[in-house]
Amino acid sequence: MPTDKSVENQSNQNTQPIILNNEQESIPTAEELRALVFDELETLGLRINGKSLEPVQNTKEFKRGVHAPAREILLSDASNWITYAWEKYSEYFASGREIEPKLITPELIEVTTKQQKELFRLARYTWSLPYTKGYGRRLQYLVMDGANGKLIGILGLQSPPLSFPARDRLFSYPEGKKTELVNQTMDIYTLGAIPPYSRLLGGKLIALTASSNELRDAYRRKYSDQITEMEGRKLPANLVALTTTSAYGRSSIYNRLRFKDAVEFRSLDYTEGYGAFHLERLYPTFRQFLEAQDISTCGGFGKGPRIKWQTMVRALRIIGFDSKLLHHGIKREAFLIPLIRNIKNFMEGIEPVPDYIDVPFETLSEFWRERWLIPRSERVDGWSSWSPEEIKYTLFNGSL
Repeated sequence: MPTDKSVENQSNQNTQPIILNNEQESIPTAEELRALVFDELETLGLRINGKSLEPVQNTKEFKRGVHAPAREILLSDASNWITYAWEKYSEYFASGREIEPKLITPELIEVTTKQQKELFRLARYTWSLPYTKGYGRRLQYLVMDGANGKLIGILGLQSPPLSFPARDRLFSYPEGKKTELVNQTMDIYTLGAIPPYSRLLGGKLIALTASSNELRDAYRRKYSDQITEMEGRKLPANLVALTTTSAYGRSSIYNRLRFKDAVEFRSLDYTEGYGAFHLERLYPTFRQFLEAQDISTCGGFGKGPRIKWQTMVRALRIIGFDSKLLHHGIKREAFLIPLIRNIKNFMEGIEPVPDYIDVPFETLSEFWRERWLIPRSERVDGWSSWSPEEIKYTLFNGSL
């Protein structure tokens, strides 16, 4: 999800995984594991309302704090790699004094090489939502500043969810055609600018980039001859729309974001607030608990990316909780970005030929410069004093 992410230090609470080692302690009983769940929810500030949960606050700071344990576990697990990557790629993170707003020249680079993939991954670790590498079909991009060689931001697209209520309520899919039509869209799973560019509204540039001709053309080149692994069939290589969700509630990047009468980020609704990130620290213990009962928690081909969700549901049910405990109640705003003018008729099978919106990256970049970059740079202070050391501090939790 994806979007505008803070790089501030998230939380001082203990974020180590809660795991019991068989060689040191016995597997927890159902009662003990149930008590651990209650303790974890209380620590995060989530309370049980009936069978599901609700957050005790509705601020972005609170929501970042709820995500913090999952994020910190991932940072800890990847600490050696992050140390290696920071030493190798820290030069791509700009300080405020290295930026002259009027000279910023955005360049769009598709991620293909090992070095580009590593820079993309390192940048993604700086954000407050837990890192994800995406799944299925993927396109990843770096947006660089040609004036100084620094990283402005990153953009990642992945296969869309087959079931996405906020999107699906818009269309009456022809019978038997939903999978084919939905698979001509993609989902933005990560998007954002890196400070100090984020303070110059660089996130809006990255968002507009998602609608550019260059991404649609890259999709066609990459997937025109691909055969699906699960069903063994060839899907059309059209890219007709994108979906995404905000990081925390209402999005400051996407709301009212548009380019003339062509590009529009259409706010659909809010997600229902389901997920497993709030119990991430208990996941190893859930696995231990199930494996001790000869219940497999292993994934594999054909089992899909939801093995963690399934593991948590099984464990919760055994210890007496409803699966609605994964309804954390933290909702995200959902958006649709049409890349064709006839999106509704296309998705409903009325017009089978997509009428593409023609907007080059260069045009979008110039629009961003005049509409947001220059006015923001003249109006807001603080970005010029930014130091990459603040990113370093976040990545290493102040340990370096």
